[in-house]
Formats: sequence, structure tokens, C-alpha cells
Amino acid sequence: MAEAVVELLERAARREAPLEELRALRLAVQAVPPAALRARLSDDHLGALFALLSVNNREQVSACVSILERLLRALDPVYVIQNLREELQKGLFHPDDSVKILTISQVGRIVENSDAVTEILNSPELLRQIINCIGGEKIAVAKEAIKSLSRIAQTQDGLEALFVSSLLSDLKNVMATNDVVRYRVYELIVEISSVSADSLNYCANSGLISELIGELTGDDMLVRATCIEMVTSLAHTPHGRQYLAQQGVIDKISNIIVGAESDPFSGFYLPGFIKFFGNLAIVDSPQQICERYPVFMEKVFEMAESHDPTMIGVAVDTLGILGSNVEGKQVLQKTRSRFQNLLSRIGHQAKNAPTELRLRCLDAISALLYLPPEQQTEDLLRMTESWFTSLSSQPLELFRSISTQPFPDLHCGALRVFTAAQSSRLWTEKFPSVTKQF
Repeated sequence: MAEAVVELLERAARREAPLEELRALRLAVQAVPPAALRARLSDDHLGALFALLSVNNREQVSACVSILERLLRALDPVYVIQNLREELQKGLFHPDDSVKILTISQVGRIVENSDAVTEILNSPELLRQIINCIGGEKIAVAKEAIKSLSRIAQTQDGLEALFVSSLLSDLKNVMATNDVVRYRVYELIVEISSVSADSLNYCANSGLISELIGELTGDDMLVRATCIEMVTSLAHTPHGRQYLAQQGVIDKISNIIVGAESDPFSGFYLPGFIKFFGNLAIVDSPQQICERYPVFMEKVFEMAESHDPTMIGVAVDTLGILGSNVEGKQVLQKTRSRFQNLLSRIGHQAKNAPTELRLRCLDAISALLYLPPEQQTEDLLRMTESWFTSLSSQPLELFRSISTQPFPDLHCGALRVFTAAQSSRLWTEKFPSVTKQF
């Protein structure tokens, strides 16, 4: 098979390969291990295949892209950048998005190689065009560009190239394309910032994080809803949370939630802001977050008690996140009867709401009830038992009826609740029918 591949490559090198032979070559290279191809490839073979990409024939371009993906994978990244730099550069300007994705993915491979990454960093025009690809119409091209640039920023030299050179101006210029592209650049900045405190410092010094935060706390409600997702991603890292706290961003988000009561458009951004605090609580400390930002817990309860399915869903998800560890469970227990009453509403929703909300309720209930064996103190067991009985006047019958319905998702959701129940030794003593029936 390797011989057949070489013969077909030779024909391609002479540009004699008709479309039928390119199809045959595509199948042949898939059948041969990359190691077996490596020794047989020459610059002429690869150059010819790249040249065939210039033909205005979609099927031919598609075949060549598939072949090149396989062949380039067999080559050392240092070889690719040293010998195919011009071809890669041209590929970034190709009108077919599959060629751009092929090229950008190769750059991603190259920058992961410590010996080859310098070659990329010394190719500012190549990097400039990858930045421009963020502004492309096709999201697949933009995503690949973001991925490659994120990899470039994994090193000190990469950070210097992106943020302490003219490339920063290119990054800011492409942001001006439109709102969608601007958010793509923010996505890249947050991804880079999440790697380390050093990476975050470079991004902060560029001024782009300040721009993101400015949009988050600005007056455009739809923009707030988009930006909060990115800020939430940044808050997943300790250095990200520290930065947001130092910049007063968390306090600003809390103040916006306070003002949401009088904002008729708060429904656009409030779910994202609540999710932000929910994620913050679980990666930090539920007790500290809820005590420092009491408006968060109050708003969660208000949303759960409302009649808006969207708000109820977000509130239920957040309660499930908070109650997934012991500290969060204890925070909820401190609200006493209000949480007990809320559990009754959640049990009602689990039985009567539309399917999606029912599933979210079941997931939250299983998170609230579950206690790892090493944390099953008598007090905690009594607490979760009381929560279970607050869900319904007949909680066992409630979940039994759900688990027997002919809907796999609901069936599995109810069984997760029983799995959480059965993890507790106190429950298996008090509710032996659970293990018998399920």
C-alpha cells in the first residue's frame, strides 16, 4: 500500500493526477501508518498537493485537504515550518475555509513543539493573518485561530509576541470588525488569562480585560449577558478570582443584582449573574460568599419562588451547586423554614413542570441529598432526611412514579435521587422500601 501511495504522490507531483486518482490517494494514505509515509515524502510531493489547492474545484480541494491532513501529521513540526512556511502563509488567505482550518491547525501543532515554536514567533506575518482569521465569517475558522493563539501564549515568548509587539494592535483592530468578533477576542483573552497569574498580567496590561469588565458593568443588557459568561470562566481560577476581587468586579456584580429589582430588562442578564455567584461559591467558600453577598442568596430564593420557568431553572441549578458540598448544605439549612418550603415547590416542579425543568429539579435534588460516607454525621443525616420529607407529603411515591414513566431521562433522574438516598445508612434503615423497590 505504501508503494501505491508513493506512485500516486509522484503523479500528483507532476500535476498529472486527475480527480479520480486524488480520491484513490485519499483512501490510500488513510490505510498506511504515518510512520511508513514519513520516509517516502518529499518537498515536491507536498508542494504539488498545496499547489493543487489553487484550483477552483471544491471536490479537488476537499480531497487535497484530507490528504495533507494525513501527510503533515507524519512530519516533524520543525520540518513543516522550515520547509512549508510559504505554503502555510498562502493557506491562510485561501477562500475555502477547510484550507484555512488545515493551515491554522498545523500552526497549533508547531507551537506545541519547543524546537519549532521559535520559528512561528519569528513569523509575524503568519501570526498577523491568524489573528485576522478570528474575524472570519465561519465560526470554525475563528475557533481554530483562537485555539492556536492560545497555544502560542503558553510560553513567555509567545505572550511577549502577542502583547508586547505590533500584534496587539492587530488584535485590537480585528475587534473593531463587529460585536461578534469582539466577543471572540474576549474569549481568547480569558482563555489565555486562565493559564497563570503571569498570563493574566499580560492580558490585564494590554487593557483588554478592562474593556471586557467595562462592557460587563455597562448599560447594554444584552452585552452584560454575554460578558458575564466570560468573566465566570475567569473566576474558575484562583488568580482570576483574586484579580476580579482586587478590581472590585465582584462587588460591582453584586450591586447590579441589587439594582435588578427596578430594572425591567434584568431578565436578560440576571441568570448569568446568579450563575457567576453560584460558581464562585462552589470553587471558593459557600459560607463566605453567601455572607459577604447576601443579595445573591436572597435573589436565588426569589427566583425559585417565582412563576418564570427560566428563573426557576437557574435558581434550582444554583441550589444544586450550592448544596453539592457540606458547607453549602449548612448554608441552606440556616435559612430554616424558607428552604424547607422551597423544597416543597421543587418537589412539585419535579412532578408537574415541563420535562427540561423536571430534569433540572431532579439533578438538584440528588445533589442536595447526597452525602459521602465519610461526612455522614448524625446531624447531617437528619438534615437531609428532613429535606427528603419536605419534598412531598409522599416523597417515595413521588419519585417512584417518576422513575416508572416511559421517559428515559426522567427515569434516570429519579434513580439518581434514589442513589443519593441509598448512599446514606440512616436512610436505608428508615426507608428500607427504597432498596427493595428500586
